[in-house]
Amino acid sequence: MKDAYSLILTAIESGTYRPGDRLVESELADRFGVSRTPVREALQRLETQAMLVRDGRSLIIASLDHNQLAELYVVRAELEALAARLAARHASPEEVRVLSQMVEEDRQNQHDPEALARSNRRFHRQIHLASHNRYLVQQLDLVHRSMALMEKTSLAAEGRSAAALSEHARIVDAIASGDGAAADKALRQHISMAWETRLKLEAQAHG
Repeated sequence: MKDAYSLILTAIESGTYRPGDRLVESELADRFGVSRTPVREALQRLETQAMLVRDGRSLIIASLDHNQLAELYVVRAELEALAARLAARHASPEEVRVLSQMVEEDRQNQHDPEALARSNRRFHRQIHLASHNRYLVQQLDLVHRSMALMEKTSLAAEGRSAAALSEHARIVDAIASGDGAAADKALRQHISMAWETRLKLEAQAHG
């Protein structure tokens, strides 16, 4: 059984709760079938992590402004590229096969942005684990937690899902061949394209 913190965080990451939504202690306790005390502690923890912000006496899910997004993508590119480089060096044959299988399975979900967004998180998480560096995995967990505060996935943009899968395949090929430099480059290009797509979505939203 997951604890209240994990349950709320998963709900935010899955888009059940979105930036700007108000989180009410009693409603969360009822929804997840837990008492209010662990929910209160979970909300305090999420507020400390800047996932929630206070609006009067209420807590709402934080949203990221343009500058915060830009900063997040810079950090993400550096850490993810390092993870890919280390994965090329340390990933086991089994881990490489799992990554390859993920890419193949995602080809079946190309027209479902929400399903792709979920599998995309799992794919990147698998690369983090394949780096075999626990401190890097911890830092990337923080980065990806913050990414849950984005309004919607960049994979929803027209044509982005097919391109992203091709980029994933290139990353896996580089890791499989043990080419750290190529894995680093492929991952950076992938993050760069995701950021470029998000900028376009932002421009359209405010156009």
